[in-house]
Amino acid sequence: MKKRLVVGLSGASGAILCVSLLEAMRREKDWEVHLVTSEAGERVLREETGMSGTDLAGLAFRTHDIGNIGAAIASGTFETEGMAVVPCSMKTLAGICHGYAENLLLRAADVTLKERRKLVLVARETPLGLVHLRNMTALAEMGVTILPPMLTYYQHPQSIEDMTTHIVGKIMREFQLEAPGFRRWEGS
Repeated sequence: MKKRLVVGLSGASGAILCVSLLEAMRREKDWEVHLVTSEAGERVLREETGMSGTDLAGLAFRTHDIGNIGAAIASGTFETEGMAVVPCSMKTLAGICHGYAENLLLRAADVTLKERRKLVLVARETPLGLVHLRNMTALAEMGVTILPPMLTYYQHPQSIEDMTTHIVGKIMREFQLEAPGFRRWEGS
């Protein structure tokens, strides 16, 4: 049986990170990706990449409508390795933190938490306000991985694609996967 990863796209800037993650996951033959996208996520995707929700759906094994609370990913009996919200808006992060499962993306994250599966939130905001920090602290205390897409320079990035590859590599490492082109620090 294939391993499953749920991926959520919310309305924060950084939609290319989700696109790149889905492209990298397509190379993982033993995995299937279940995608759920918010309306705001689709809008940001269109504005930042020119892609439509349909284009993005073509990169996933299966997509689920944000309003379909009856979807498989809304149940703990649907086995997954976990979930990544890429990028994760502060609104979505707050909803996850406080159990406000008003749509399928939030419900899938809630299920991931209650089943004690790996949950990775690629939190996108700067600067961070106190409410953001408190929500992140509460989620970290619940075992959630908060993975802001921070720029790194030790791998000497030459392009935005290099920086994107690095963040996607960090996300995939959370699920014990190796991203193509990911460069680790080897020391000096």
